[in-house]
Amino acid sequence: MNTLRLVVTEPVPEPDLAAPAISYEPIGRMLVERGKIGPTDLEHALKIQGHVDAPLGEIMVSEGLLDKRDVLEALAGQCHAQEADLDLEPPTAKIAATLPAEVCLRHGVIPWKRDGLRILVATSSPADFAALCQTMKRRGLSLFPVIVDELQIQSHLSRLYGDELAQKAEVRVPEAESCRTWGARVQQRSLWAGAVCAALIAALVVAPAWTITIAVLWALLTLAMTTAMKGAAFFAQLTQPPARHVSAESLKTGRFRLPRVSVLVPLLKEKEIAGQLIARLSRLTYPKSLLNVVLVLEEGDATTRETIARTELPDWMSVIEVPGAGSLTTKPRALNYALDFCRGSIVGVWDAEDRPEVDQIERVVTRFHAAPNNVVCLQGVLDYYNSRTNWLSRCFTIEYATWWRVVLPGIAKLGMVLPLGGTTLFFRRDALEKLGGWDAHNVTEDADLGIRLARHGYVTELLPTVTHEEATSQVWPWVRQRSRWLKGFMITYFVHMRHPRQLLRDLGVKRFLGVQTLFLATFSQFAAAPLLWSFWLTFAGVTHPVELTLGVQAVWTLAGLFIVSELLSLAMGLYAVSGRAHRHLTPYVPTMMVYFTLGAVAAYKALWEMIRAPFFWDKTQHGVSRQTDR
Repeated sequence: MNTLRLVVTEPVPEPDLAAPAISYEPIGRMLVERGKIGPTDLEHALKIQGHVDAPLGEIMVSEGLLDKRDVLEALAGQCHAQEADLDLEPPTAKIAATLPAEVCLRHGVIPWKRDGLRILVATSSPADFAALCQTMKRRGLSLFPVIVDELQIQSHLSRLYGDELAQKAEVRVPEAESCRTWGARVQQRSLWAGAVCAALIAALVVAPAWTITIAVLWALLTLAMTTAMKGAAFFAQLTQPPARHVSAESLKTGRFRLPRVSVLVPLLKEKEIAGQLIARLSRLTYPKSLLNVVLVLEEGDATTRETIARTELPDWMSVIEVPGAGSLTTKPRALNYALDFCRGSIVGVWDAEDRPEVDQIERVVTRFHAAPNNVVCLQGVLDYYNSRTNWLSRCFTIEYATWWRVVLPGIAKLGMVLPLGGTTLFFRRDALEKLGGWDAHNVTEDADLGIRLARHGYVTELLPTVTHEEATSQVWPWVRQRSRWLKGFMITYFVHMRHPRQLLRDLGVKRFLGVQTLFLATFSQFAAAPLLWSFWLTFAGVTHPVELTLGVQAVWTLAGLFIVSELLSLAMGLYAVSGRAHRHLTPYVPTMMVYFTLGAVAAYKALWEMIRAPFFWDKTQHGVSRQTDR
């Protein structure tokens, strides 16, 4: 886009197709004539614009050919409009009421002030002003553009419309698919939980052996479910070839125009992560004129705000503050709010401590271009960069290597529902908005979104691109993080099981059973782990309660299932770390049985919070580990 058009100041009439188009001087020529750039620089920028979907001015700024101020001056001169500074003369709430927030966000504008009968509207892209006038002409408004930096527009949009947009962010997902009503029944759930505990205690008093036996049978049933799923996934991973993706090298051939990509990075109480984050993301090789990284802060988060204030942000990064901190402070609420400020047709999510591969965006763009339209989500592979910190971080890395390199690829090959991770996710924006974004109240918004995508007929694919994160290396933070995940898994399960028949119709039998295994059975395995550990007592000659009720043969049969499951987990762990990057973890794979004992503590914490604090977001602190594998 190297020509920009100004719309007349009066409401736009229906276009006359026979009339000749009004031509304005190309902005590139203007900049050359003003001595801002040379002809060679212009030719370079135009060549880039031939295969990227970005305005010429933004390309020149991202290439370091000129300053953003020069582009704004050229835009104003090209369309004979004045420039404005919203920070010196901020728009008022009264003038903001002349245009709805949704319209302002869609067109990237904000009403500034009245000039007689005209409304001066701040814009950074007057080329798109015609669409705004067409939208608003039925209201009889006379709109006239003034040129303003895009970041100023975003800042004042948030200031004037922030409360309205924050309320919208909390309820974007339809109530039938959201867990937000869960918070209204705390007292009722507490009574039910108390009644269940009382019944269990009574049963243990009256018939202790049979009560324990029934609990053990449930634990072993869910163990059989998870073992069958892991075994099938492992077999599929070993026997089926990996999916073939078009190489990101095809971007260099110029086969298609590259789209703009927005990536949301939610931050909360980050003391030192900002500078490191900018350094890591600056290594990305995707054209910066097409990259829109949005740092998402909570309004009351002074710690992160001060951290960012000490750091100079590049032009392709912006900051959005989410109003109303305190009412509900969750990552999905922040993502929903920031989604409205994104500019890309592809929207991604990274965490604050992430280290994505430098060509990750190219891989995402290439796959979306080649994939069918129903493929609307791409999930990258997560790994850890601090596995050598201590035993806990080593085991965490083994667990994730098994999950991301064995279980999830196998599940994908089996055609099951993929539970998403919270980062390195990329979506086609239109599909994400149709689904209502993320459930603002769900503390595992990623897992919930994975099910909703599948229920609405969309497809999620795993993409072979790796993002490195920081493994939790301290015991209590690990328990806190895992309890949030388990709590969210169970709340997600109960939300989608409100109408089991409908879920079965939406997913089909195989994927329905997969959801039962991934969510219900997985949680049960953590919560009922002590019951399974009790079988080790039989090797010490202790009589197990199941022996008193079902006989000694049953004990050994059930113990055998437990041993088979452990051997399968051991084999999968060894396979997962057999690559060069993880081979140093091989001696620690047998210790995973000890590692998972922490999961039981996390499960009981999750159960308590499910009842008393379902929306509490137990924040994982980043930047704790200084040691890295590189």
